[in-house]
Amino acid sequence: MPKRVHNVRQVSEIVAIQALSFIASDPERLGLFLAETGIGPETLRQSAADPQFLISVLNFIMRDDATVKAFAASVDLDPTNVAAALQVLEDKPWESDTP
Repeated sequence: MPKRVHNVRQVSEIVAIQALSFIASDPERLGLFLAETGIGPETLRQSAADPQFLISVLNFIMRDDATVKAFAASVDLDPTNVAAALQVLEDKPWESDTP
């Protein structure tokens, strides 16, 4: 049975990593993303651990309605959940959900 994640920040990070996978699945989209972020393919995995990088991933997805909808459909999310994940990651950690 998969482990359930209850922390909103963790869920948002998972959405961002799924978005990165979505970007990487299309060579043209990946090339554009790499050019815009200035990172190379060899540092992509390492960059995924950086919260600022995850924000840039979701910003890239969010800038185009068709891309947001395609990504959201690919991971069975409502597009508004993608925007919410971005908002959570942009919040200061001490302002995110607390028990």
